Amino acid sequence: MTIQTGDKLPAGQLAEFIEVEGNGCSLGPNTFEVADLVKGKTIAIFGLPGAYTPTCSAQHVPGYIEHAAALKAKGVDEIWCISVNDAFVMGAWGRDQKATGIVRMMADGNAAFSKALGLDADFSKYGMGTRSQRYSMLVKDGVVTQLNVEAGGKFEVSDAATMLKQLG
Repeated sequence: MTIQTGDKLPAGQLAEFIEVEGNGCSLGPNTFEVADLVKGKTIAIFGLPGAYTPTCSAQHVPGYIEHAAALKAKGVDEIWCISVNDAFVMGAWGRDQKATGIVRMMADGNAAFSKALGLDADFSKYGMGTRSQRYSMLVKDGVVTQLNVEAGGKFEVSDAATMLKQLG
């Protein structure tokens, strides 16, 4: 079943490649409980099929980087990009996209969190296996307050500009 507005995020873990050791995080991949990360925060999350893929690299991530300050001015504490890739790939992609310190590049390596959200997709016909659907959501203290799921192959409602409009 797909998560809906008003639902609490499911339990799960995401990994992030940490560039600088500190605050209890070691250099390299670190795994986090989603519930711990979202507690008391407003987070703009966007999910996408894969690192280094055309729309994701040319439009989705750059849009959230471009609009990060405006999103934060509207009360967003953090911006996350979730993809079914490993933390090493997400870290490298984040560096290439100049997202470091702006967008947290969160790895869902086995698609477990995407499946728990009900937002996984079968990309086997493209040789990519299980991936994430393209979506965005606003999460306040672990509860989904806005959800935008794209139709297959589309990029119309999960972009940063739409999220910004929804924040008022």
